[in-house]
Amino acid sequence: MNEENRRTAGEDWWSTDIIEMHPGIIRYHGYAIEDLIGKVGFPEMIWLMLRGDLPSAAQASLLSTVLMSAIDHGPQAPSIAIARIASTCGVGINNAMASAANVLGDVHGGAGEQCVALYNAIQARCEAGEDITSATHTELAKLKERGVRYIPGFGHRFHPKDPRAPKLMEVLRATADNSINTHFADIAEEVERQISQGRSRVIPMNVDGATGAIYAALGFPPALCRGLFVLSRSVGIMSHAWEQMQRPERNKGPLPRTETWTYTGHAPRSVEQEGDQP
Repeated sequence: MNEENRRTAGEDWWSTDIIEMHPGIIRYHGYAIEDLIGKVGFPEMIWLMLRGDLPSAAQASLLSTVLMSAIDHGPQAPSIAIARIASTCGVGINNAMASAANVLGDVHGGAGEQCVALYNAIQARCEAGEDITSATHTELAKLKERGVRYIPGFGHRFHPKDPRAPKLMEVLRATADNSINTHFADIAEEVERQISQGRSRVIPMNVDGATGAIYAALGFPPALCRGLFVLSRSVGIMSHAWEQMQRPERNKGPLPRTETWTYTGHAPRSVEQEGDQP
């Protein structure tokens, strides 16, 4: 391999469209960092890094709204509790944050991604000419066939009605920008209507159902929506980890020391009773 080929192979080892960097030069998707500083905020920068262009004012505002809405849900949320527990173990804030973020999976943290996938499937049927009622019914039936018991983004184990969802839907509907597909608000509300049929009470949309509608309206792919949720919740995780670090507790577990767990195993027994073997 000659010197030119060796240089090219090295440069192409991590080829990327995201950042161009040379001594004294930093550009993100073609924009010089010195031009962005002071003009572009964090939500706009997130959009630029993920989408390759700067967002419109409406897109940036809606992204900012959806990110702030899911920042924290208190130590009842496993991720927040883990951040606080880890902070009492003498680790750094990055370790506490990583411990917490690593539990944001399909059950805790993945509902928004699953919602966007559902909404996109319904939207695709609508674009093919199917009415929203039929499209929603078909996709909900497919989830049932797969054994899905809980429709992601609806119902809440703590809130009878999630206070975040209605306001998020209101903000989405009020957004006037042709690049934002507010039909996803109709889809989310149709899902809520159909899964509540025949029940004594409505199964209300929760924050994941509402943020899923917004992420879908903004055109983010489902898998990326989990990453955006992790980014959002990381602020709450960091806040709780930092607060806990200012306190004197050490090795604080999930239960107070005065409480013990329920043991469900074998009754007390001795080794001799199991065959009198030494």
